[in-house]
Amino acid sequence: MARLARTAGLTDVQQEILSTVRSFVDKEIIPHAQALEHADEYPAEIVEGMKEMGLFGLTIPEEYGGLGESLLTYALVVEEIARGWMSVSGVINTHFIVAHMIKQHGTPEQKQHFLPRMATGEVRGSFSMSEPDLGSDVAAIKTRAKREGDDYVIDGAKMWLTNGGSSNLIALLVKTDEGAEKAHQNLTTFLVEKPSGFGEVLPGLTIPGKIDKMGYKGVDTTEAVFDGFRIGADKVLGAAPGKGFSFMMDGVEVGRVNVAARACGIAIRAFELAVAYAQQRSTFGKQIAQHQAIAFKLAEMATKVEAAHLMMVNAARLKDSGARNDVEAGMAKLIASEYCAEVTQEAFRIHGGYGYSKEYEIERLMREAPFLLIGEGTSEIQKTIISRGLLRDYKA
Repeated sequence: MARLARTAGLTDVQQEILSTVRSFVDKEIIPHAQALEHADEYPAEIVEGMKEMGLFGLTIPEEYGGLGESLLTYALVVEEIARGWMSVSGVINTHFIVAHMIKQHGTPEQKQHFLPRMATGEVRGSFSMSEPDLGSDVAAIKTRAKREGDDYVIDGAKMWLTNGGSSNLIALLVKTDEGAEKAHQNLTTFLVEKPSGFGEVLPGLTIPGKIDKMGYKGVDTTEAVFDGFRIGADKVLGAAPGKGFSFMMDGVEVGRVNVAARACGIAIRAFELAVAYAQQRSTFGKQIAQHQAIAFKLAEMATKVEAAHLMMVNAARLKDSGARNDVEAGMAKLIASEYCAEVTQEAFRIHGGYGYSKEYEIERLMREAPFLLIGEGTSEIQKTIISRGLLRDYKA
């Protein structure tokens, strides 16, 4: 875009990275996204291209072979990729979250074991909190890990693993018996290494297959079933049983910035498609963009895109500074996802009947945007987080 979603104060390195990614999106993602999405085909060649660009190591420190870039850089890269196809941003999202958790909370041995291979994309991460009956009540997790000597034995079922089949590392949150009174202090994160693929990938670990979804296709979303799965105690993240909930919440804050960035990317693309179509389509002797009804829609859409982008950037910069950003990340995720749905629907309306055709890109965006209202916590959950934070800060 010539004017929208600009970010002030970027370094030369950040600008170069974003320029490279934007070119990659325009040349390698947008021309192929429609066909791959309609076929529900994993974007293997695009993923290889991202490996070559070093994107899987974007936020991993240089000492482990990564680029050592900030959360802001990561969020802006995700925004660009989601503008091309949201599913591709999903391929790297959970990977970034898991890498962040290991970088921040892993033992020195875990960092050395995982991060260099994560930087190259050889090891790709997925993130598992949810369960079939869980919803937003994370502390009510039922999947259990029981200590047996130097190992744990895990039993239970997890749900909604993005990259569950294609990844070879799962950050897994389960219940352990730590004797704590508070439920969330009896939760532990494990780093589960596994082969990619479906079926019983390891003794006691089954990835049943892809869940068929309305949108967000191409990227695999799966269940994971644990039945007597044995794992070493050295695979507890940070060697810290009972700390899993806080580690995961740190990752979720990164994830909420990511979802906000994805929402911004889709909204930008929806606006691009709408403003282009409005200048190509004519009715009553002039471009439909010249009709006030359409012109006002475009004005409102652009304003929402800009507002969402600014809030996303603010949340990312706060996290980078080391400050608490739960409220700001929640606000960014809330407004970006809601505005994304609104902007996409307005773009769909501007396209008229053609927007309902699979030949037009806006049809895909209409199926993708609703996912962002749910992912990394619903809008209602964001409002809960925001209100609690406000009451904490403005305590009478």
